[in-house]
Amino acid sequence: MKFTNDVLSLLRQPNPGFLATIMPDGSPQVTETWVDTDGDNVLINSVQTHVKVKNIDRDPRVAVAVAAHDDPSRYVQIRGRVVSVTTEGAVEHIEQLAQKYTGKPYSWYGGRDQVRVILTIVPEHISGQLR
Repeated sequence: MKFTNDVLSLLRQPNPGFLATIMPDGSPQVTETWVDTDGDNVLINSVQTHVKVKNIDRDPRVAVAVAAHDDPSRYVQIRGRVVSVTTEGAVEHIEQLAQKYTGKPYSWYGGRDQVRVILTIVPEHISGQLR
């Protein structure tokens, strides 16, 4: 699926995102997260040992919701699959996201020894309220 300009705008701005993954028992798990795009896919930066990454390793189906920070009723939901989990460029990517969302370098809350990963999500269904 192709992103519309409205969807791309939401993904490229510092808007809050929420990533839903599936726990081993089938229950949903949701995490607030920074969101990015390469123009075709959703990109999420995480830590290799986090629950969401473990869930994705087992079941790549996810949903991402992003709401406009200045008007939360303007939002997009993207359901899809994680097709790549890579460490390549992940440290640089979290620094870019920190600048986008906070205007500062990343704080490295869990320490610099954490292994960062980029999750690439291919969209399969897009819906929302984009006006």
